[in-house]
Amino acid sequence: MIDFLAQAPLYVLPFLLVLTVVVTIHELGHFLVARAFGVKIDRFAIGFGRGLLSRTDRQGTEWRLGWIPLGGYVKFSGDLDPSSVPDQAGLAELKDRIIAEQGPEAIRDYFHFKPVWQRALIVLAGPMANFVLAIVVFTLLFSLIGVQIQPARVAQVSADSPAASAGFLPGDLITGINGRRIEDQRDVTRIVSLSSGDRLRFMVERGGDELTLTAVPERETVTDPVAGRITVGRIGLGLLPAMDEIRHVRYGPIAAVGQAVSQTGDVLATSIRYIGRIFTGRESGDQLSGPIGIAKASGALTSAAVEANPDPGATAFNLIVTMTSFAAILSIGIGFLNLLPIPILDGGHLVFYGYEAVAKKPVAARFQEAGFRVGLALLAGLMLFATWNDLQKLNLFKFLGGLA
Repeated sequence: MIDFLAQAPLYVLPFLLVLTVVVTIHELGHFLVARAFGVKIDRFAIGFGRGLLSRTDRQGTEWRLGWIPLGGYVKFSGDLDPSSVPDQAGLAELKDRIIAEQGPEAIRDYFHFKPVWQRALIVLAGPMANFVLAIVVFTLLFSLIGVQIQPARVAQVSADSPAASAGFLPGDLITGINGRRIEDQRDVTRIVSLSSGDRLRFMVERGGDELTLTAVPERETVTDPVAGRITVGRIGLGLLPAMDEIRHVRYGPIAAVGQAVSQTGDVLATSIRYIGRIFTGRESGDQLSGPIGIAKASGALTSAAVEANPDPGATAFNLIVTMTSFAAILSIGIGFLNLLPIPILDGGHLVFYGYEAVAKKPVAARFQEAGFRVGLALLAGLMLFATWNDLQKLNLFKFLGGLA
């Protein structure tokens, strides 16, 4: 805990920088699609609080740079309701006010009077922008820098482990899991870590023969240099390919896009799978992190990038690559979180618009208000749980218990 406090600036500053970029891209997605549909926009802000810089463009939109670097926001004209989905009475009141102040022609410029499909696309554009950002980042990394492919060659089998019981031997090459082709050992680690209690079929090459081995990962608490102390599935394998098996691959532009889409899809699928396993009681949820944990992860990545090579030029390069990769992962996480069907999030708005499209009228105000409160409570509970995880990993309570 003391180490974390001492290195807080190293953790917090990269996190704030990356978070601001990712959230700005999210809001830019909303902004660009809204402007394409002719929606009147009052403000596009980067950061919160008092404006440090501000200018207004020809469309009347104020572009503001706030002094608190915690993301940003877009404010549509007439967007006063906290849920951004006013009911029929609210729409009628807003319409009368706009007509009285600007005339009937102005109605078409306001977000809430656009067709429901346009409003849904505007809302969906934020999370989609996050996924596009991740794909662009991964494409650049795969094409300009490339990736190191390390085959899943078994170097060690722990005694009395699920792997030993399954019949794994040193020298085996894992080529597939449950029918999915495996080319890199990181894929094995990712699949096994989220499969505790599940039977996994491993396709293995041994001495020119192909075998199928079955193992059930067991839950084990480990200390990860980035994520901290977490519980994951393990089968007791140590993977280490021979030096001549390691390949460095740099993809062409088209192949890089395909790999980037696949990588983004894998991260999304892993997130969905993990959340699903939490709800079914097969995961404890200790891998969920809040702002503290994410900031700590960004700091750990920054430290690793600095320590990888003392040369200033190499250090700067490693920092850029590391934080760019971190931004892609965080962007996917923010896009996924916003698509959850929770009122006050983009996914909640989409649920309301789905109802409106079917019922031909907005959700009643009392239901919107109840949904807003429930959504706020769910988010608060999720943040408290994630923050509790972060503090546990920092051993805060042991630290406090040792104070006299």
